[in-house]
Amino acid sequence: MKSAVVSTMTTSNAIKKILIVGSGIAGIAAAHRLIKDGFRHVKIIEATARSGGRIKTGRLGDNIVEMGANWIHGPCKENPVFCLSENYGLLEPEALLPENQTKDFKGYVPEVSTFFTSSGLQLNPDDMYPVLEMFLQLLNECSEFNDKGEEPMPSMGEFLRSKVQQHAAEKWKDVAPSTRSRLLCFISTMFKTECCIHGTHSMDEVGLQACGLYKTLPGRDCTFPGGYEGLIKNLLSELPSDVVTYNRPVRCIHWSNSEKRPSPVVVECENGEKIQADHVIVTVPLGYLKQHQSTLFHPPLPSHKSQSIQRFGFGTNNKIFVEFDSPWWDADCDVIYLVWEDEEALLDQVPDLKSSWIKKLMGFTTLKPVERYGYTLCGWIAGHESEYMETLSEQEVTQAVTQLLRRFTGNPIITPRRILRSQWFHDPWTCGSYSFRRAAQSRI
Repeated sequence: MKSAVVSTMTTSNAIKKILIVGSGIAGIAAAHRLIKDGFRHVKIIEATARSGGRIKTGRLGDNIVEMGANWIHGPCKENPVFCLSENYGLLEPEALLPENQTKDFKGYVPEVSTFFTSSGLQLNPDDMYPVLEMFLQLLNECSEFNDKGEEPMPSMGEFLRSKVQQHAAEKWKDVAPSTRSRLLCFISTMFKTECCIHGTHSMDEVGLQACGLYKTLPGRDCTFPGGYEGLIKNLLSELPSDVVTYNRPVRCIHWSNSEKRPSPVVVECENGEKIQADHVIVTVPLGYLKQHQSTLFHPPLPSHKSQSIQRFGFGTNNKIFVEFDSPWWDADCDVIYLVWEDEEALLDQVPDLKSSWIKKLMGFTTLKPVERYGYTLCGWIAGHESEYMETLSEQEVTQAVTQLLRRFTGNPIITPRRILRSQWFHDPWTCGSYSFRRAAQSRI
């Protein structure tokens, strides 16, 4: 009896036509699973000329850089991305060490940091690390509200701002006013850093209780020596060679079979082609859905689904890679924080985009090892300021970054060899970087 049931299911699966919209890692993974489970008529259509979506490896001169996804966060046996990458031989030996996979960093890996101010001073790390640790502790407190089932304030921004001001009043009351101001300005830099991590314009938009929904896995974050796209290429190599059709943007998905068509769903492409399917899996980015759901589906999606799409936040976080002929930072440096000395009000937004967008740049991470990346820094910038940056020419961005570095380091001759920046907001098929739970959404 069991074999007969399996045989019937396999036959039924074999005749179902399944179309997947989007050849990012979600679409590719869906195709893998379906084909493994016996579905024979599985196809992917992709709007662009490449697979991978927001996994995108680029080149800066002779070196590779990740324009999108950067790390495997929590590289351990619980992480399917890590397991796949290990099986494909895409990782460095260090990432595969048992001690690297088991150590729990609680989401925050200890880093060697350098701190520069807008007046050209390099701050003593011993003075700044306690402030950094205090802020990280507050982030841990944010994560606990999900388990408690309560949130004293709607957003992470409000909670963090309140707690920092309380800490300053209690712990820094005897600190010199100039020092106290500088410490608060550094907290503003950390607010900008969190905007990059959450993909939001302001931490006031991110729900407090929702912060604890993110599960942190053990292990030190690792990267791909040959580029993240190696994972995509290996996954595609295990699928039929004709499974993906490129340059096929979708105009509309007709999903209600009111006309009694032979197939329940018809996907209409921009070139006029109409593809019939029994089932359609839509794996496009949330940013694209938020902008196009009213025309992408006919009839419109049910109101509860449409409202769910709109309730989620989807923001922009971009990278600015800056390459130099020689390093001006210490060899052991992991992060360079930029502290504007007029931001003690705990700001994570700028008052004027055109003149001040560069102030939203939280700083830079150093790309290691040098043998792979050369002397390259990666700047991180989120929000509307990041979106405005995308509209500027490469020359304008280079000039702004050069002036910024010269001001903060006090070195008037620092000159980048070249830069490369991502532009995820103006990518018509992505419309941003990644999602977050809005403040008003946390209780839903």
